[in-house]
Amino acid sequence: MSDALPEGIHEFLGDTEWEGAEIAPLVGDASFRRYFRIRMGSRSAMLMHAPPPHEDPRPFLHVAHWLNDNGMRAPHILAEDAAGGWVLTEDFGDQRMREWIDDHPRDEEHIYAQAIDALVQLHQLPPGPFDPYDMAVYRREVDLFVEWYCPAMGLEVDLDGWRAAWDEALTPLLVRQIPGVTVLRDYHAENIMLLEPGRLAGEQGLIDFQDALVGHPAYDLVSLLQDARRDVSETLEHDMLCRYRAAANPGEHFEADYARLGAQRNTKIVGIFTRLCKRDGKHRYLSMIPRVWQALERDLAHEALAPVANWFAANIPQEIRDTLGGEMQ
Repeated sequence: MSDALPEGIHEFLGDTEWEGAEIAPLVGDASFRRYFRIRMGSRSAMLMHAPPPHEDPRPFLHVAHWLNDNGMRAPHILAEDAAGGWVLTEDFGDQRMREWIDDHPRDEEHIYAQAIDALVQLHQLPPGPFDPYDMAVYRREVDLFVEWYCPAMGLEVDLDGWRAAWDEALTPLLVRQIPGVTVLRDYHAENIMLLEPGRLAGEQGLIDFQDALVGHPAYDLVSLLQDARRDVSETLEHDMLCRYRAAANPGEHFEADYARLGAQRNTKIVGIFTRLCKRDGKHRYLSMIPRVWQALERDLAHEALAPVANWFAANIPQEIRDTLGGEMQ
């Protein structure tokens, strides 16, 4: 990626109150998307360049506007030019939940409790104007496991049995996600910003929500409490689920549905991390697979996952499972 500023950046800022501001490039999260911190005196803002046709900022803008209009803490949109790929937002700073807890472990329970409370607030809202998290999406996501992980391990597996097992396991929760809630899909410690670091009652900000769908309330809880990128103890997971249940009263099937979606998400992530390694050369993701596999094994132990657990027992050799994923070819 060139260090040169993208064409059109001064023209875009020239139509805002940030004309002539200092522009500092930041590390991006995708090959065609770039970020800049904009400073003018004591004020700062964030500028995203997501240029079409490779990127499309409209889903981000759509979800951000809805979250802000409904009292959630997404960054405020200061200026936008979707056709040109430009979005100027409020600056949430640099303090992510992940790094703060790593440096201040005593704050972990309180900060997670605040993140749970934000989900309770989100789930009290009517579902947003987003596509449904339906069976077609669930199937497409879990299929990443048999498309990427199994070939990487040299495994020939029963594909018809795979799809039948997931259909049987997931079908019961579909009726319980109607009308549904807004699902952010990547709600975890690296996508939650601490807007007032050092204040345990400070606000938390949401980022990376552009893929939001309408689905089951357990999904974002799984994303937060079975985090693929940092260890969350089973004790903390249990305590935070109790906190959510006390506040949201999600019903008698919630534990089973949490396990169903835990297995679904963790299976998908093993496939995604394998793809990132094999296709994109990002080998650091392999080190995260054991954490995800451990959570997957716990989810598969629930009786609601019996069809899927039986498939794993028949198709994924025990020696691979004992080594939390095994060695890839």
